[in-house]
Amino acid sequence: MDAQRTAASTPAARLENVSKVYDTAAAKVVALQDLSWEVGAGEAVALMGPSGCGKTTVLNLLGGMDRPSGGAIWVDGNDVAAMGERALEQYRLRKVGFVFQFFNLIPSLSALENLELPMLIAGTPAPERRSRAEALLDSVGLREKGFKRPEELSGGEQQRVAVCLALVNDPQIILADEPTGNLDSANGKIISNILVDLARKRGKTVIVASHDPKVVETFPRVFHMRDGVIERAA
Repeated sequence: MDAQRTAASTPAARLENVSKVYDTAAAKVVALQDLSWEVGAGEAVALMGPSGCGKTTVLNLLGGMDRPSGGAIWVDGNDVAAMGERALEQYRLRKVGFVFQFFNLIPSLSALENLELPMLIAGTPAPERRSRAEALLDSVGLREKGFKRPEELSGGEQQRVAVCLALVNDPQIILADEPTGNLDSANGKIISNILVDLARKRGKTVIVASHDPKVVETFPRVFHMRDGVIERAA
């Protein structure tokens, strides 16, 4: 915890007076309201709250998958809100790793091949792709299952591969949206511990959005959201 507090003195992700409004056919929907918030480098934090509170919107903005209606977004020194589309593509490929509720693995590829694909896109040489993919699978206890396709793996195993997928290009920021949502409590605990360990042991900045109360038991810091604002931290 002391190491995390020291790392937290340097913000890795910062939102400054960020708002996000979606225009729908019926009305304008305010997802975030003048939100200012930061996460320190090497921290593992959870955003908790009911569906529609704005936590997924925060991740989408930090990940460069959406743009704010107002305010500034800084991630690992990058002014995300000011980036053009080509810069955002490179940012998402190299600077940020994503973990989703649905595992997002390509069914026709093995676990190893799923991990190698984004490295291929990033221009990583073939021998390095394979060795890095094997090392990542080994780190989550799946080295022996590298040649299995997703349908041959359990849900918990698929999500462990998905966590490895987020790490293949060695990003500093990991964003996880409901990563335990499709898992039973035992596998959910495994995934939560793996994510926290990415901060504790590898110095990654990990931000998880969840409504799973079990996440509160695992993450060192928890921020509670409601109606587009952060109400309190625990």
